[in-house]
Parts: sequence; C-alpha cells; structure tokens
Amino acid sequence: MIETIETGSPKVVGVKLSGKLHDEDYKRFVPMIESILSTKGNVRLFVQFEEFQGWDMHAAWDDFKFALQHYSDFERVAMVGDRRWEEWLASVCKPFTKAKVKYFDHSEVDAACEWLKEEGRSTEEEGHPPDAFDDPKMWSKFRWYSL
Repeated sequence: MIETIETGSPKVVGVKLSGKLHDEDYKRFVPMIESILSTKGNVRLFVQFEEFQGWDMHAAWDDFKFALQHYSDFERVAMVGDRRWEEWLASVCKPFTKAKVKYFDHSEVDAACEWLKEEGRSTEEEGHPPDAFDDPKMWSKFRWYSL
C-alpha cells in the first residue's frame, strides 16, 4: 500500500510504503505525483518503509517505468526504514534518478526531514553525475558489465 504523509512543506512529498505493492497502488500514486509535479515543479520525496514486503511483478514494472519517466523530477529522496535490504534498495535507486538519495534508519526520521528541508546545491555540485547511465565509475562496480 502507498499512503501519503503530511510533511508540512509544499516542496516535500511524503509517502509510506507498507505490505506488498500492486498495480492498483501505482494507479493511484502516479497520477497524484504527476499532478504535484505539474503544479509545483521538482520536489523532494520522503519515503517511509513500514513492514514493507516489496512489489509484485506488475508493480515492479510500474515502479521501473515511473523512475524512468521522472528521472530528473526529484531533487532529493530520503528513504527511512529499519531493514538492511531497504538500505540496499536506496543505493540501487541512485542510478535511476538525478536526485540525491539518502537512507536513514527509522530512529533518524527527524534527521531525514531536516535533510530534505535543507537548502542545498544542485545534484551536479554535490557530486552526482548529470547522467549516471553514462558514468563509467558507476558501471565499473558491476563485474558483469566489464568485458
């Protein structure tokens, strides 16, 4: 299930992911986010995992399409959870967005909110490549990619 979370800031969109995500979740989530993006421009995203169990196959495809379509629409993404694989998931997301992505433990929720509200430099100035897919340093981390 994807639920919205009130963040107190018009430039920070909050969502809570729980249980297993399905296509129906994305049918509600995507139009909401696209409406926000069309009226407010680039935003920051707060994602809280709570008893999150992943995606079914259709929802995983929905998530992948959403990431590609909105590659440059987010400035920062704070992911908050309490499981090691959720932390891993945050690092896997980085090549699919221009946003600065950072994982926070559940006990650091206040720090995540503060990080999202900070005035920061652009992603290029923060050391995130303008296009991660063309960055040879990123691909060198994958052994299967090097021939």
